[in-house]
Amino acid sequence: MQLTLISNREEFMEKDNIIEVKDLHVDIKMMEGTLTPVRGVNFEIKRGETLGLVGESGCGKSITCKSILAINDKKCTPHGEIMFRNEDDTEVDILKMDPKGKEIRNIRGKQISMIFQEPMVAFSPMYTIGNQITEATLLHITKDKKKAKEISLDVMRKVGIANVEKRYNQYPHEFSGGMLQRALIAMALVCNPKLLIADEPTTALDVTIQAQILELMKELQKEFNMAILFITHDLGVVARMCDRVAVMYLGKVVETGDSKTIYANPQHPYTRGLMGSVHKIGGRKDERLFSIEGTVPLAMNLPKQCGFYERCDCRIEGLCDKAEPELVETEPGHKIACFACNNPACQAHRAEVEKRLKEEESKPVETNEGGKKRGKR
Repeated sequence: MQLTLISNREEFMEKDNIIEVKDLHVDIKMMEGTLTPVRGVNFEIKRGETLGLVGESGCGKSITCKSILAINDKKCTPHGEIMFRNEDDTEVDILKMDPKGKEIRNIRGKQISMIFQEPMVAFSPMYTIGNQITEATLLHITKDKKKAKEISLDVMRKVGIANVEKRYNQYPHEFSGGMLQRALIAMALVCNPKLLIADEPTTALDVTIQAQILELMKELQKEFNMAILFITHDLGVVARMCDRVAVMYLGKVVETGDSKTIYANPQHPYTRGLMGSVHKIGGRKDERLFSIEGTVPLAMNLPKQCGFYERCDCRIEGLCDKAEPELVETEPGHKIACFACNNPACQAHRAEVEKRLKEEESKPVETNEGGKKRGKR
């Protein structure tokens, strides 16, 4: 099996990084035009680290994570780089692999696993829980069915499933919601992956079971020393689980940093809006929570402006509606994409963009022989 290796030394990953997503775009061709749910996402995850990917529904979180496993719908066309550190410490670009080839199948389920949102949908109703967990074991670890069953039973015990011998032969409809979520975690961890992608794994669970599942994931992360990409819109879960946070809006990361910094000093208006919409312990009972007006726009035929422009209280007319800000590092590890931010680094980026816009406006307009403005083709 040939690996898609990186030959250019300048493109080598940082030593501690398990995965690096660079300028990821995902296009979906439709009759009305091209939908771009992911528009240049960048992030990296280190060994044993948990990165929280936060944002409203429709921001592109799930499509970003499915791109890492190359399991998006065939209508989706990804661009950019997803650099992954393979089990033999080689660096491979997942986007250059055949989505149905042996190379990606050696990574998918073995080195990178995913916990999906709905466990009842993720499991097939036609097969027993044990059969579905053991399938990954037989594919990636051993061809011995007896040994594969022992490995599956062991991981089922680790995730807190009682009476595993009986549960192994039961079907998904015989499990409760919390127990089914534990079984899904067991299926994701049975091959001891280097990276676990958790796509809102506690959304359908009550608060008590949710706390148990989160604690279980933290314990298993320490035991296996795996990295976790945690997708959620629950900021309470992020504060408890994540070392770093990347806030997504309209297919782009608008602010990223360590959890303590983001919670103590959110800079982007969207991040502040998300924080303000959560009730705080010790707050007044009659205190109204902040609400971000409007909804996430459709990512199709977008104008050249800040994606949050229409909903932002801090927008700058003549700037935010004419250019889109880039991520700027304001302090080590903390990056923000906003022209209205008062940080010197953001203000320097704003000055550069304003200068460029003025230069473009001052350029003479080309005319044809009849004296009319020549438009772009």
